[in-house]
Amino acid sequence: MPTDAPQPSPTDAPPPASTGSGLDTFLILLGFAVLAFVASWLVPKGVFDVVASAASGARPTIDPASFRLVPDAQAGGAPLFGAGGEIGFLNFLFEGLVTGDRNAATVGLMAFLLIVGGAFGVVMRTGALERALRRLMAQGETGKTWLIPLLFVLFSLGGAVFGMGEEAVVFVLILAPVLVRTGYDSLTAVVVTYVATQVGFATSWMNPFSLVIAQGIAGVPILSGMGLRLVMWGVFTLAAAAIAWRYAVWIKAAPERSLTHALDTTLYRTPDQLSTLRETVRREDWLILAMVAVVIVWVAWGVTSQGYFLAEIAGQFLALGLVVGILALVFRSPGVTANGLAEAFRDGAMQMTPAVIVVAIAKGIVLLMGGDDPTRPSVINTLLDTVGTWSAVLPDWGSALGMLGFQSVLNLFVASGSGQAALTMPLMAPLGDLSGVTRQTTVLAFQLGDGLTNIVCPASAALMGSLAAARIGWATWLRFIWKPVLALLALAAVFVVAAQLMGYS
Repeated sequence: MPTDAPQPSPTDAPPPASTGSGLDTFLILLGFAVLAFVASWLVPKGVFDVVASAASGARPTIDPASFRLVPDAQAGGAPLFGAGGEIGFLNFLFEGLVTGDRNAATVGLMAFLLIVGGAFGVVMRTGALERALRRLMAQGETGKTWLIPLLFVLFSLGGAVFGMGEEAVVFVLILAPVLVRTGYDSLTAVVVTYVATQVGFATSWMNPFSLVIAQGIAGVPILSGMGLRLVMWGVFTLAAAAIAWRYAVWIKAAPERSLTHALDTTLYRTPDQLSTLRETVRREDWLILAMVAVVIVWVAWGVTSQGYFLAEIAGQFLALGLVVGILALVFRSPGVTANGLAEAFRDGAMQMTPAVIVVAIAKGIVLLMGGDDPTRPSVINTLLDTVGTWSAVLPDWGSALGMLGFQSVLNLFVASGSGQAALTMPLMAPLGDLSGVTRQTTVLAFQLGDGLTNIVCPASAALMGSLAAARIGWATWLRFIWKPVLALLALAAVFVVAAQLMGYS
């Protein structure tokens, strides 16, 4: 960090991820588990008939007109403690963890997430990505305006591939002084780092923290629908980067226009020492970054042309971790040891453990309500019939828009992407079947609603940490960013409607 940059005080330091402004995701999910347990006793259970549908390939679809209650299934709900394979409240987490097989949630998805997390941990431990970004940031001292869109694209790529979010806090601390001293403002620093990661996160074709989990819960092939998402990422990233560049040029022409001009002038008026930024990008760094790009292309090829699924994709990411680790050891990257890389893999896998537990809780909640099989009596079937009746008055694209709006609002209260997927996808996926919305479009509405509203969500530790690092109040941030967020949500609505009209699957 620049040596003369102000140090965070106890009152404005970036908050840790576990101390968001709302309840912990696990507590929210536990509350839903209690509601599911109570609902299993109070809500009558019903079934649907399923029919083969050419429009959805091999997946059978629910016949909305076939719903009926099953009198023999109304005797009681889930027990408090289940024995002999029975699903009880105290057993729901275990049952959620062990359900499925190697190709589905929870078992296969859990293994996939742990391996991917470990591989990304190895990549990040080499320091290649950080050194490349720091070196690029040093170019900001020259005042080149092309730096703004380039930084935005790179951080958006980080959000799309690695699920970057909290990591942006560190880069805000580094980049804010550099940009302010070259005529921009601290708002620009947050935009090209944190906002960019969330644009990438929302439009990702391979995000393991939200897209993969949502597709797994919805029963959609992992990383399927990649073509449209790649186009969507490009459109959103270029559009948002253009907005960021236009604002940056406008501020550079007259810095006093900035909402944070007075504070920026006070904090960052001293000339900066960029010794920590002017790091040499080593030979192995370029090789490591090239390997990441190669594996991304390899994964895309495997999913789209070879039908690769969880096991194969996990093997591809494990190969990335192994090759990157070997390169770092052979070229003796600074601070990298064999034991350190093993620790990085372990730590990366550990970071995915909360997501694994969230998926298990979600599956356990579904089991408490009778499961997600439409042909077996369950509370979920009854809820689907009720909500489906309400949504029947809308065209299918209207239902898809409603899902986008619902996910956007819910994310203001449940800032965790995996937690929101766990709460909503078990109901939204079959509801989409009833409303004529493809499951791929349902997942698309989730990821856009979840990701884009992270830009303004006060419950997001990553956002509040980034704002604290730049010394920007949330009210000031909202005043600055609300119009671009509305523009991005409007673009999201266009993509959701287009995906539904084209039968996105």
